[in-house]
Amino acid sequence: MASVRTLETLQFDNSFARLPEVFHAKVTPTPLKNPFLVSFNQDAAALIELSPEEAGRPEFAGCFGGQYLLPGSEPIATVYAGHQFGAYVSRLGDGRAILLGEVRNSLDEKWDLHLKGAGLTPFSRDDDGRAVLRSCIREYLCSEAMHGLGIPSTRALCVVGSEEEVLREQVEPGATMLRLAPSHVRFGHFEFFYWRRQFDHLKTLTDYVIARDYPNVADLKDTPDKYARFYHEVAVRTARLIAKWQAVGFAHGVLNSDNMSVLGITLDYGPFGFLDEYNPAFICNHSDHHGRYAFQNQPDIGYFNLRCLAQAFTPLVPDEAIKAELDAYEAVFAEHSAELMRAKLGLRESRPGDDALLTGLLELMRGSVADYTNVFRFLCDFKQAAEDRNETLRDFFVDRDAFDKWAAGYKERLRAEGSRDEERAERMKRVNPKYVLRNYLAHQAIRLATEQKDFSEIERLRQLLRDPFAEQPEMDRYAAPPPDWGKRLIVSCSS
Repeated sequence: MASVRTLETLQFDNSFARLPEVFHAKVTPTPLKNPFLVSFNQDAAALIELSPEEAGRPEFAGCFGGQYLLPGSEPIATVYAGHQFGAYVSRLGDGRAILLGEVRNSLDEKWDLHLKGAGLTPFSRDDDGRAVLRSCIREYLCSEAMHGLGIPSTRALCVVGSEEEVLREQVEPGATMLRLAPSHVRFGHFEFFYWRRQFDHLKTLTDYVIARDYPNVADLKDTPDKYARFYHEVAVRTARLIAKWQAVGFAHGVLNSDNMSVLGITLDYGPFGFLDEYNPAFICNHSDHHGRYAFQNQPDIGYFNLRCLAQAFTPLVPDEAIKAELDAYEAVFAEHSAELMRAKLGLRESRPGDDALLTGLLELMRGSVADYTNVFRFLCDFKQAAEDRNETLRDFFVDRDAFDKWAAGYKERLRAEGSRDEERAERMKRVNPKYVLRNYLAHQAIRLATEQKDFSEIERLRQLLRDPFAEQPEMDRYAAPPPDWGKRLIVSCSS
C-alpha cells in the first residue's frame, strides 16, 4: 500500500539542484498577498502520495502561494535558451516558475514540483515573475484534460489565488499553479550550453537526463552511439506526441523550442485551443500574426525544433548520425498519425485508399465548417445498412450529396474488412472523445472564478474531463459547439 504523506513528510530528492551552479540559480518564492485555495486535484496529489486532507489545512495555500517552504525543498530557477518564433534567444530560463524540488514516491518515481507565478528570478528579464488566475485555471484544466485523453502532459496539483493585482493587458488577480512532471528539462536547456560553447556542461546535462529519465539508454557506454540513441528516443517521443495532438484537434499555440519537453510531454499551456469547427489553418494565439504555429503547421514545427536540438548535440554525435536520427521523426510521425486516424475511422487494418477516405471526410468538414470533435463522435454510430442514410451525421454537412458519396465509399471500406457496427462503435468511442476543453468552457469557468469567486465550475470541468470518452448524459451540454459569443475567443501568451 502506498504511503500517505503530509506537507512536512514529502520525500524530496533534489538532483537538479545538485548540478553545478551554472545550471540554475537558488531563489525563494515571493509570497502572494493573502493566498487562498482555488482548486485542488486529488488525482495529481496521489502521484506524490500527498494526503487529500492536506488541502484543507490553512498552511496549504501558504505553501503553494509562496509564503512557506516545504521541508526538504531546495527552490531553484533553471537557465535555458530557445528558438522563439524561429529566432534564437540566448538566455531565457525560469522567469515566472520556480522548481521547488523533486519528490520521490514509494514506486521510486520522481516528480518535479514546479510553481508557476512564484515571483522574480534572475531570468525574469523585464517581467514580474507572476501569473494571473486566468492563465493558471486554463493550464490546470488543460493539463488534466490532456491526461484524460491519454496524451502525455504535465499534471496540475492546485491553483492558489490571491488579492494581489497583476498588470497584463489589464489588471488581473495574481495566482500560482503547482505543476508536476517527471522532468521539466526542455530542448532549450541543451541549446543554451551549445551556443555558449560550453560543451562540457552540455555533456553533463545530457548524462544527467539519460541517467535520470532514460534507463534504457543509460546502460550504453559513453560513446556517440549513446547520445545518438538518446536523441532518437527524444525524436520518437516528440513525433508520437504531436501525432496525438493532431488526432484530437489540439493546437499548442507557442511551439518555441524552449516549450518542448525532452520527455515528449505537453509542456507550457499558454494560448492553446482545441478545434471547434474544422479548420487546419486554425491559429489559437492572437500574437501569432503570420500563423507560424497554426494547427496544420505543428508537425513541421516539431521537426524544426528537433533540428535545433540536433544542432545542440553535434559536439556529442557526428553530423551524419544525428541526421539519421532526425529522419526518424518524420517516419514515426507519419506512421503513428496514420494509425491514430485509422482508429478514429474505426478501421482495424491499413489498406490502399485509406488516406483518400480520411482526406475526403476532412475536406467535407472544412467546407461545411463542421465541428471536428462532434463529427468523429457521431461517426462512431455510423450504420452500414444500404438503406441507412445516417441522417444525424449527414446533417453536419452542407453538401448532402457529397456526404452521401463519401458515406457509400466508407460503407464499402467497412464491409471489406468485415466490420460490425456495434463492435466498431465501442472501439471508436474509446478514441473519439465526446468532451474536450473548448475555449468557451474554460472562459466560463474563469469568469465565475474571477468575477464571483465561484470555483465550482473548475472542479466540474476537471471531473468531466477525467474521462472524456465516457457517455455522461447529465453533462451533454458540455459537448455542444460554442455559442456565437464563444467562437474565435482571443487568447494571448500573457500569463
